[in-house]
Amino acid sequence: MLDVRRLRVLSSVLTSGSISAAAVNLGYTPSAVSQQIAALTREAGAELLEKDGRGVRPTPAGTLLAGYAEEIMAKLVEAERALIDLREGHFGPLRMTYFTTAGATLVPPAVAEFRRHITDVRVDLKLNEPAYVVRGAADDPADIEIVVLHEDFASAQPGFTPVHLLDDPYRAVLPKDHPLADRDILDLAALAEEPWVDTEAPHGLCRQIMMKACTAAGFTPNFVVEGDDFPTAQGFVAAGLGVTLVPEIALGAVHNGIVVRHVRRPAPVRSIYAVVRDAVADRPAVQEMLRALHKVAGEADAGIGN
Repeated sequence: MLDVRRLRVLSSVLTSGSISAAAVNLGYTPSAVSQQIAALTREAGAELLEKDGRGVRPTPAGTLLAGYAEEIMAKLVEAERALIDLREGHFGPLRMTYFTTAGATLVPPAVAEFRRHITDVRVDLKLNEPAYVVRGAADDPADIEIVVLHEDFASAQPGFTPVHLLDDPYRAVLPKDHPLADRDILDLAALAEEPWVDTEAPHGLCRQIMMKACTAAGFTPNFVVEGDDFPTAQGFVAAGLGVTLVPEIALGAVHNGIVVRHVRRPAPVRSIYAVVRDAVADRPAVQEMLRALHKVAGEADAGIGN
């Protein structure tokens, strides 16, 4: 097995161009550096250096090993930094994923709230679509994932705990001049004969919530156009091509050609969760981010329907 300390010596020799210069940089004697290189050469089973004037240069084996040595040195620096953070009560970066509409409404103010209390922990944010996919079993899982979940998630993903943030009700979106536009609340069945603008992936959880509600109201929507995303869907509705359902927090800036109305009988709702990796759940930064998310979600919940 290759000795990590000797790899560091090799890296220093190649960076500085000579054994004597590496000895100065490392605080060793030239003899000690030569001994370390000789031992590493035996471990590698191939010559690593050859003379180049007054200095040395790597052999093909030395070049190969030096490439790995750089990666190993970088990982060692990262590990040392993480240990320092650990000793000082920090835990390195906090990694969080989110879906698009959560990224537009919940995540930015939550991160800002987090920053008011913790300033020395980096927050790595990454978009994760579709909204209902939990990447928990990935090789490099996030610490917190903001997702839309179904009720049986907890039993399906050991090692991860869902924390409820917000129930996000669907709203009916109609053209401004639609005959039903003057009603404040619509029975979902009132839209049964309308052409519909599709806004959801065909096999996703959000689509299932919408279709389940329509089925309970006694009809299957007649989709005439795919909106692909919520802002695009608003444009199609404003043009009079159909009606649709959109979750409250996904409405964003409401198109001036539409009206948004509450629906009932039934009133479809999607549930938004923060899925926390159990291995990091007790870390102060994770707990602080959950507190911030709860605060922002509570404010959003208070504003829903107003």
